Amino acid sequence: MSVREHKAQGPVAVNCYILTVSDTRTPETDTSGRAIRALLQDAGHVITGHDIERDDPDRITARLRERLADESTHVLISTGGTGISPRDGTFEAVTALFEKRLDGFGELFRMISFEEIGSAAMLSRATAGTVGRKAIFALPGSEKAVRLAMTRLVLPELGHVVQQLLK
Repeated sequence: MSVREHKAQGPVAVNCYILTVSDTRTPETDTSGRAIRALLQDAGHVITGHDIERDDPDRITARLRERLADESTHVLISTGGTGISPRDGTFEAVTALFEKRLDGFGELFRMISFEEIGSAAMLSRATAGTVGRKAIFALPGSEKAVRLAMTRLVLPELGHVVQQLLK
């Protein structure tokens, strides 16, 4: 079966949870989380929840485990905590949960980021993987980076990813 045929079999609307990881963002200042929500809704997807959690790996893991247990959620998307500063703990929290890694996501994200910001793209630890029949995408905290990842990578494949996981 071709990629086009696989994509055609994927759900049109995917149920997604959004987690903003930040020590400083509030609902009023969470531009990246709002951007993810708007992009998903504009594409016809459903938001099953949105939270802001401190950049602490244990708290991030606990929040993600809660949402992984929610049968109505198929995809979890986080923003923030994917850099290399001492406080950035999302990568460690998320990758510890993965059963399968989608290495191509991070590789492609850094490639398209390089086109926009140059060599600083190597500092991103954006990643994706699966846990059971659910996918997790960990995006940077920058709104511009979120929009890039969502429009170029996540949204074009969201239904296809879920279709593959539910086979």
